[in-house]
Amino acid sequence: MELANQQPRTIAIDGEAVNRTSVLRAAFATRLGRTVVETKFHTAPIKIAKAFPLEGQLGIIVMDVSPGLLSGDRYDLEWACGESSHVMITNQSYTKVHPSKASEDSSMQQTFKLAENAIVEHMPEPVMLYKDAAFRNDTRVNLSQGAVWLQAEVLCPGRSLRGERFDYRSYRNTISVYYGDELIFFQRQQIEPERHALAAAGCWEELTHSAAFYVFSDRLNSSHLELLQQKLDSFVSPEGHSIVSGASLTHRFGIAVSAMSTAAWPLQQLMRELWEVVRASMLGKQPLRFLQGY
Repeated sequence: MELANQQPRTIAIDGEAVNRTSVLRAAFATRLGRTVVETKFHTAPIKIAKAFPLEGQLGIIVMDVSPGLLSGDRYDLEWACGESSHVMITNQSYTKVHPSKASEDSSMQQTFKLAENAIVEHMPEPVMLYKDAAFRNDTRVNLSQGAVWLQAEVLCPGRSLRGERFDYRSYRNTISVYYGDELIFFQRQQIEPERHALAAAGCWEELTHSAAFYVFSDRLNSSHLELLQQKLDSFVSPEGHSIVSGASLTHRFGIAVSAMSTAAWPLQQLMRELWEVVRASMLGKQPLRFLQGY
């Protein structure tokens, strides 16, 4: 799916069309052995809140100054990473998706373009789907030779403390990864709680929160999968929150890990430890400690 071909959303206010698309575009480059922000552009309510130099790489925190994605909102984020640049991207808090009108949804589209030997570590906070929310989340990754892209994502079924659990209307998630011009991975997930028997035997049963960890690079080999599987096997689930997980190689140049539990924070802990395995084994880097959930 070509994200750039989709048209901006508009709403009518006093009879005039108003654009509901918020844009964030940033490009990174290497200067004197350090990654820097080369260019950036944003429209409210999303922006880069802070950039942290981190021993040659750059930490980026994205801020949303609104209450979250409202009905009809669209966020369009594009990250261009120059040769040998190294960026870690996260956000300030959960991605909160509010109720959508019957004829609308909310959406987020992200594009990652990685030049040769560029590295992107995308570790956002969980997605929280409010009652009656409808959300589309589309990610496209373009890899060059030697580039590394990794991502962790956690999905919450609603505000559990308010009694919301799978009360959202729909969740659609796609990820497409290209190596040069070749599509090497595509995933499409669609959840509609009213139509799907999620609690049925053999489905999710008592599990409510899901997570996924991805790493794609031509640097990958089966030893990295073995290390990640060892971490899954040795991870001790916290009392009262069992975790079911599995890892596998993708068609080409990739590893995908899936996990489920009954709360977000145990999955965030697992995602952090998987991230640390990849940083150590593939990047030769120590853990980063400035994130909230990770």
